[in-house]
Amino acid sequence: MTIHRILIANRGEIAVRIIRTCRRLGIQTVLAASEVDRDSMPARLADRTLCIGPARSRDSYLNVGAIVQAAVAARVDAVHPGYGFLSERPALAKACAQNGVAFIGPTAQQIESVGDKLRARAAAQAGDIPVVPGAAVGSTAEALAVAARVGLPVLVKAVGGGGGRGMKRVERLEDLPYAIQLAQSEAGAAFGDARVYLERFVTRGRHVEVQILGDGRGQVIHLGERDCSVQRRYQKVIEETPAPGLSDSLRRRLHEAAVRFAARMAYRGAGTVEFLVDIERDAFHFLEMNARIQVEHPITEAVSGVDLVSEQIAIAAGEGLRLRQSDIRPRGCAIECRVNAEDVAHDFRPSPGHVSAVSWAVGEGIRVDTHIEARARIPPFYDSLMAKIIAYGTERDAALEQMWRAIAATRIEGVATNLSLHSTVLADRQFQLGGVDTGFLARLLDRPPIHVEARLG
Repeated sequence: MTIHRILIANRGEIAVRIIRTCRRLGIQTVLAASEVDRDSMPARLADRTLCIGPARSRDSYLNVGAIVQAAVAARVDAVHPGYGFLSERPALAKACAQNGVAFIGPTAQQIESVGDKLRARAAAQAGDIPVVPGAAVGSTAEALAVAARVGLPVLVKAVGGGGGRGMKRVERLEDLPYAIQLAQSEAGAAFGDARVYLERFVTRGRHVEVQILGDGRGQVIHLGERDCSVQRRYQKVIEETPAPGLSDSLRRRLHEAAVRFAARMAYRGAGTVEFLVDIERDAFHFLEMNARIQVEHPITEAVSGVDLVSEQIAIAAGEGLRLRQSDIRPRGCAIECRVNAEDVAHDFRPSPGHVSAVSWAVGEGIRVDTHIEARARIPPFYDSLMAKIIAYGTERDAALEQMWRAIAATRIEGVATNLSLHSTVLADRQFQLGGVDTGFLARLLDRPPIHVEARLG
């Protein structure tokens, strides 16, 4: 099929990102926007904007009926869900198929399969991919037995979701019952699925993910890996590619495992297979698969030269994979910093409001994906992400230097941001050396504050 018009069922910077690729491809865009986003940058850039409901997500961006109704009314050929919201909920993919609209993403069955973490673990094991020791638990007695078997500390994790919601670290057996109760409550509220499971907590682990593309017929390629270990409360803050300090053997095995996992299900579209790398054992474990484009996809684009959104659209149009594995030849290094509207000094409290002035960094090797400009409104209803600053260099040190300059050149007034946090991380010697684990940022935030002025060195 030929795709002439796409409905974008999302908002913010990812909506802008999709619109720009569509413009380059000569594809018309229709933005599905909530009432509060009707005057946003994406709404101005899209060829047409349709209001799908009130500001709150459940009444707009999570309303499958409203989105499909808008798609049919606008006579679009396809729907792009972006990330978050309905991107990993099979209901939207099913509704699109029922109404003759292409879904730019995997099939509803694939979304359902990888969205259930227990089913995904089982699929990984069937493909001879190691998983973190653990098991599903339905009662306190089962949880205590599993914890005793795999050893403390353990993580209580939601079966049907991610992003740190429904996830609790437990150091003592006596704390386990309450942690499970709390995790089940959070998971039920966030994902409509209160099931949880336990995994052994890897004390020194790195979060490394592999970007893949699949044609839906069993052909899968990878576009390298990303290190996402700089996290706060399981939320990614800084990502980079390639992952520094991995042995060639481990890097190759990660790529092979990701391709094998996706190929077994004949995965369609862009996806990311996530792993926990055990630093002390030079080993890895399967974590989950994200059946969508990732927030951090631009760093992969920077080193590979591949427009992932364009490839998503081509696959949805039935063109299959336009690239072979031999075509993917990553060059250089790229780093991404997520700029959020949050008050670092007050426990990262969200900072909605109006941006009175903004100046983004420009220059060779710098890319800024954003929907924020002067007088833009940051509503209190959604994620606080304002922008992603991407820095590229031929070597990691060059990319770090580029990012340092970009962060220093960025000015945002009217709302609090986490720019100071990025400056602190970039100035940290351990981060500069590369290969930090997922506990790095928590340890860094526990240190006394420092005044950062010096250049990287």
